[in-house]
Amino acid sequence: MKKILIIISLSLLLISLGNQSFAQSDDRLVILHTNLGKIVIEFFPNDAPNHVANFIKLSENGFYDGTIFHRIIPGFMIQGGDPNTKVGDQSTWGTGGPGYSVNAEFNTIKHNRGIVSMARSTDPNSAGSQFFIVHKDSNFLDEQYTAFGRIVTEESFETLDKIASVETGDKDIPVNTEQVKITKVEVVNHSDVSDLLELSDPERITTPITSSSGSQLYENKALDIVFNAPEGWLLQQPEKTDENSPDVVAVGPKVGPINPVISLTITNTKGKSLDDLIQEKAEFLKNALASGNLEILSQEKSTINGKQAYVTNARGFFQSNGGSYNVQFREVIIATAEKFYTFAYSNGVDNFNDQISRFEDSVNSFKIISEPIKETNSIIDDFSGKEKGSCLIATATYGSELAPQVQQLRELRDNTILTTQSGTAFMTGFNQLYYLFSPTIADYEREQPIFKEAIRLTLTPMLTTLSILNYVDIDSEQEMLGYGIGIILMNIGMYFVAPVMIIQRLRK
Repeated sequence: MKKILIIISLSLLLISLGNQSFAQSDDRLVILHTNLGKIVIEFFPNDAPNHVANFIKLSENGFYDGTIFHRIIPGFMIQGGDPNTKVGDQSTWGTGGPGYSVNAEFNTIKHNRGIVSMARSTDPNSAGSQFFIVHKDSNFLDEQYTAFGRIVTEESFETLDKIASVETGDKDIPVNTEQVKITKVEVVNHSDVSDLLELSDPERITTPITSSSGSQLYENKALDIVFNAPEGWLLQQPEKTDENSPDVVAVGPKVGPINPVISLTITNTKGKSLDDLIQEKAEFLKNALASGNLEILSQEKSTINGKQAYVTNARGFFQSNGGSYNVQFREVIIATAEKFYTFAYSNGVDNFNDQISRFEDSVNSFKIISEPIKETNSIIDDFSGKEKGSCLIATATYGSELAPQVQQLRELRDNTILTTQSGTAFMTGFNQLYYLFSPTIADYEREQPIFKEAIRLTLTPMLTTLSILNYVDIDSEQEMLGYGIGIILMNIGMYFVAPVMIIQRLRK
């Protein structure tokens, strides 16, 4: 019975919001009366009809009367419309609304000075009653917030400047809230206001929303990460409410039924392996799979930038705000010794492939800032010959006939050795020892060509033995251990046992 009541309430709410569009008119204005002057707003119903209808309806009902501009950032914007600012604890300011939300209507209007736009949370479809007025051009907001109006009198701009200049304290809240109170809101016709400015059409972005295909570099030193995010998408770092909540979220423009979303969640391993995490996720998803609301399309282990990874493709059926959505997902877990980095991409089933290449770019470009340059924690490193390299093998073989062989071995490491637990464990331990001396020898190789040639000749037998792994199939931990131990013993024989035997014979 409770579910039925909720569905009925949502239906009535949608009908109510739908009727608001009949109340809107190109001829209507809203006047905000404040203690520092009046602000007159005209609307763009062709660009954001639902937001315009919602704002006018709330204004007619007296919803905004007595609220304040609770967030003021000079040179950026002033924000108001929260019913919590009428009474109550300041800690709740910025969280209030009308009890429902309006879906995003992103458009091409630029967020220039005087534009009125809707505030929201990380969810693009979470706008309710809170709005902001742009104090100085803020075009980084374009296509990510719904611009639905602008101020249209000289007094409005003067009032905007006055409000933007008041003294503020914690969280950009004004010290004297009475100064910035909206005492009354009126809905009037154009003909009722005599001092309207003659304004041209609002400035617009000439490139359509869906045309952006580039990427923007996202770097967060606090999280110790860097990766490419789709250009033009809204990037936010939401509050970490629990361990499994995302650390970074990128929300794209809505083309299909839902907005495409890419997220990154960082969690501590707490001593768990990737296999342990995979098992935990399988247990967690059992109920969803049993109900038929979720379908796993594929799951497989992989290697990304030399790190163990696990890729899941899934499809699900979900209901939200009275609507039903078919959603497709891709999740990529990248494992290190200390942390799991989980990238997730979701979009409508019909639009999933539209942005999948941008998700792959984000995943493949992912790096941990504190790690040495070019994965210097591996035996076969940067063989480009650049001075920043610190691997003695890469430096010794650069420019020689062995360089292609080193490249093959690096691919072998990434695609074969590091896909097994024994291989990963060996490489981790080996690297800790190897990089105690490798950078020093690499520097000396660059300074002394003769020494570099001697190292290259010495390494040639070892690289030849490692190449054996290119011609065998390794499908299990046992095979990896067998071939690995065999090659190690072969190298011990070549570099230690054979020289000792030769010396002994010479002495005899």
